[in-house]
Amino acid sequence: MDFPTSKGEAMKILILGQGGREHAFVKAFKRTTPSADIHVLPGNDGMKQEALCFTDKSLKDTAFIEQLCVHNNYDVVFIGPEDPLVDGVSDRLRNLGHKVVGPSQYWAQLEGSKIFAKEFMIKANIPTAKFAVVDSVELVKKHVQSFTPPYVLKADGLAAGKGVFICDTQEELYTAAENIFVKKTLGNAGLKAAIEQFTPGWELSYLFFTNGREYVSLPIAQDHKRLYNGQKGPNTGGMGTWAPLDISNELDQNIRKKVIEPTLAEISKGNSVYRGVVFLGIMVNGNEPSVLEYNVRMGDPETQSILPLIETNLGQFLARLADGKLNELKLNSNFASCVVLASPGYPDNPQKGLPIDGYESAKDTQTQHLIASGVRKENSQWVTHGGRVLGAVGVGTTKENSLKEAYSLAEKVKWQGIHFRTDIGTAN
Repeated sequence: MDFPTSKGEAMKILILGQGGREHAFVKAFKRTTPSADIHVLPGNDGMKQEALCFTDKSLKDTAFIEQLCVHNNYDVVFIGPEDPLVDGVSDRLRNLGHKVVGPSQYWAQLEGSKIFAKEFMIKANIPTAKFAVVDSVELVKKHVQSFTPPYVLKADGLAAGKGVFICDTQEELYTAAENIFVKKTLGNAGLKAAIEQFTPGWELSYLFFTNGREYVSLPIAQDHKRLYNGQKGPNTGGMGTWAPLDISNELDQNIRKKVIEPTLAEISKGNSVYRGVVFLGIMVNGNEPSVLEYNVRMGDPETQSILPLIETNLGQFLARLADGKLNELKLNSNFASCVVLASPGYPDNPQKGLPIDGYESAKDTQTQHLIASGVRKENSQWVTHGGRVLGAVGVGTTKENSLKEAYSLAEKVKWQGIHFRTDIGTAN
């Protein structure tokens, strides 16, 4: 096939991924990196006015990705989602001489395997809840006596945010175990699982860029994972975020000393490359952190509320990171919020093909923009094409102003059965 040729002397950037996180990066590159020539594989229809998208290609088509990288010799390749990292795409591209932001396949196990991550934390003496490895309902029943309710059951593998079950009773726990191990509702992601002691407190998302030795922190965000207001309903991929979260100096120091530094000390012992993002899901009790999970990429929707706060030339920053070098990040003094607009039936069975009204008329401004997560254009009509369809992002000089902007934007688009939480930023 004929490969696209990048324009002139513009910085050439390839983003791998197709959701809201990747669209947020497109917008951040357009804002911070002058004349950036941005390609996204596969991308989605909502990104096409701002980037060249390969929507007919798949992240599984590594041969095409490799050919594309060779042809365009990108200044940086940014890998958005976890699946290609777990599949080893970063290793293959790096071995071909390309500048890649994304950890090695080995370190991607920190997200790809909950058990690997828990064992890593124990080895590094990082505070986390006690756990036991299980692979059957019988083993769950055997280990449950060592834990107190509510019980947490986490599928070992990648489950698109649907592999964590918080159970108030043993009966609920056994039902979750039966779904995972007997009914195989999570497929291979549920071959093994971890039963874990529930950690009380409130949750924050702490993300940082790292070359495997040093790190640069990003603004702290707070996600709202449950589907309904008041943290009720099933877990989702995230229904909204805001940033920056202000935490006490004591908590900040405890996170750095007890979590980040031992994490990097353990990573630096190995021979495998880590140039990318570490995302810490942290539960806080008092000023003490306990790590819930590692992610090895930017969060979605955390990214949508973090990137508007960055003033640094992001393309140049990431290109240097791909070379193993870290620069400081310049941040502005704003707040940013993201409200996720979901299709009816999300997260289990989201409806696709529902006509969207108001999408094209909701223009970007300095304080508002829409993020395309799961949209498609069929003929001249925009329709839903995923569970999390759009993200309404608001920016303001205060948290309250950013939320007001986000919700004002959210009201401009409609489809049958649209669902979004109305308490983002007010509920832990």
